Amino acid sequence: MTTGPILFFDSGVGGLSIVAPARALLPTAPFVYAADSAGFPYGTKSETEIAARVPVLLGRLAERYRPSLIVIACNTASTIALPVVRAALDLPVVGTVPAIRPAALLSRTRTIGVLGTQATVRQAYVDDLAARFAGDCSVLRHGSAELVELAEAALHGRDVAPERYAAVLEGLFGQPGGERIDVIVNACTHFPLVEAELAAAAPGVRFVDGGPGIARRIAHLTAGAVWPESPAPGTAVFTRLGEDERALAPALAARGFAQLEQL
Repeated sequence: MTTGPILFFDSGVGGLSIVAPARALLPTAPFVYAADSAGFPYGTKSETEIAARVPVLLGRLAERYRPSLIVIACNTASTIALPVVRAALDLPVVGTVPAIRPAALLSRTRTIGVLGTQATVRQAYVDDLAARFAGDCSVLRHGSAELVELAEAALHGRDVAPERYAAVLEGLFGQPGGERIDVIVNACTHFPLVEAELAAAAPGVRFVDGGPGIARRIAHLTAGAVWPESPAPGTAVFTRLGEDERALAPALAARGFAQLEQL
């Protein structure tokens, strides 16, 4: 009997940046991608709202799809709701955290930027990561709800003016000492989807995210699992399946999710 699917959860399409490296390591594992489109975006919501909403949704998703492992492919949801979800569900749950340690290892100027949602960058968890892994660095933060929207627009195939990415990055570079930033942490899973556009707006700056490390963690936790011999079509499930969500069908199919469902 094959192992149950790996379920990726995000408020929108950002978690697809985690799916890609995971697919590279586990090419035949069945994947389910779940987006809380009815609750999108998380980055502007209160901690109380997210902490109440995410465990309930993941409980329903676990009951329907019987996954072998859940990935909370959302930095905001992970920093707020991960402990509650792990306590509630009797299966492995992997969270996503800002890649501050890799950024600190790469930085030559010892000044790094953390680009995330407003909800993520204000978390004490980020303070702890900075203290543990970047104690000798200046860590500047900027929360951008707009960049989440730009990433969603890009996956829908809509044109986005390059200067809009530059304006978002000015939230980091415009801070005191921001001109010294040489590495930026994409601390929202949406942001790697537009990394090329961000890099074009900030020549010479390196961007890092947690996707590869999370993929390795998934592979480690599922070592010994019995996967199909060939990949089966994946399922994308939305809490609201309307016109905007259906417009994502080509992008989702290109990433292995041929079926759309509503929770």
